[in-house]
Amino acid sequence: MPPRDAADARTNREKMLAGDLYVAGDPENECMMRRAARLLEDYRVASVAGDDSASHLLAEVLGTLGDDAVVRPPLFVDFGENIHIGARTFVNYNLTALDVATITIGEDCQIGPNVQLLTPTHPIDPVQRRAKLEAAEPITIGDNVWLGGGVIVCPGVSIGDNSVVGAGAVVTRDIPSDSVAVGNPARVVRSVQD
Repeated sequence: MPPRDAADARTNREKMLAGDLYVAGDPENECMMRRAARLLEDYRVASVAGDDSASHLLAEVLGTLGDDAVVRPPLFVDFGENIHIGARTFVNYNLTALDVATITIGEDCQIGPNVQLLTPTHPIDPVQRRAKLEAAEPITIGDNVWLGGGVIVCPGVSIGDNSVVGAGAVVTRDIPSDSVAVGNPARVVRSVQD
């Protein structure tokens, strides 16, 4: 573990939430990750069994779960509490949402299977990487967005309202509202009105 910065008395969790470099294997964060994993496993089991408690378990993990939102298990998160899902949004199987920073998914979105929303970043500097330092940048997905299966959204990206991102795209930079984006890296190919 790297030496503690005497000038910065914040915990690793406080550094993480501020978007600054932090130690990824911090015990406080690890404990919170295990809690989220346990609750999501209970959610998966309850959901498959048709148990009415399933939605309550999911709401306990997530920061916000909008009315009539559907999240098909399994769902994989770091913490869950930094994920906000809007009303009437549908999330298909196997969403991986690494919520070291805030992930906001708007209302009326359609998220395909095997989508990855990745907020953590890793330093280029090898000394910092050996010290297991990370940082994170938030992801924002606007209202009425459709993400095709297998889409990967990288740290710090915003996807504007009413946009469509084609299956398998890797979104490395912002997508404006009312756009259709495809490819790796994703690029806007037309307006949704065209």
